[in-house]
Amino acid sequence: MSRIAVIDYGMGNLHSIAKALEHVSARERVIISGAPEVLRRADRLVFPGVGAIADCMSELQRLGLDEVIREAVRTRPVLGICLGMQALLENSDENDGVSCLGLLRGRIRRFDETTDAAGRRLRVPHMGWNQVAPLAEHPLWAGIDPGSRFYFVHSYYAPADSEGVAATTEHGVRFASALAADNLFAVQFHPEKSQQAGLALLRNFVHWDGEMQRVAGPRAALAR
Repeated sequence: MSRIAVIDYGMGNLHSIAKALEHVSARERVIISGAPEVLRRADRLVFPGVGAIADCMSELQRLGLDEVIREAVRTRPVLGICLGMQALLENSDENDGVSCLGLLRGRIRRFDETTDAAGRRLRVPHMGWNQVAPLAEHPLWAGIDPGSRFYFVHSYYAPADSEGVAATTEHGVRFASALAADNLFAVQFHPEKSQQAGLALLRNFVHWDGEMQRVAGPRAALAR
């Protein structure tokens, strides 16, 4: 029986994500753990996160999970969600500037409280349903129509010129709503809150064997 581990470092909707994974899994065992030795034995990792990036990085480093994530993305499928996606880039403007995992090139920015083309004030945080536009084929998009709507909650974003952009979304600016490189796939939205489209993405992740199954996707490569 293969094991899917949801990384527990005290920040994330862990049980909601685990329940959604169990719903789309046939024979896989879903576990929640913050123990490095348990995570290293898992066949797939899910890296969730909500809250502030400074707290995220502090807890990952304190628990030794930053190195677990760096090791995992070289050998097996890893799915980042929300703050878990942002932490994969080099740094963030949040909390007066924070160094992140640096697995992909890019800097996290904050949404400006501005207006759109119609003069409507853009809300920060960006919260609710929005369309996601994949930029290239990838196994995790299988069965999901381009332009499908997913559920977002965030005030900071990865710019559309970040490394490995696999999908974009519009909220005043065009930003990266998914990143992909080798065994890594990450999304800014919450698939566990995104109904059928979100469950389809999680189901695809459960059956994805990583880099060897990639098709004509973004040609990003993880930092070594």
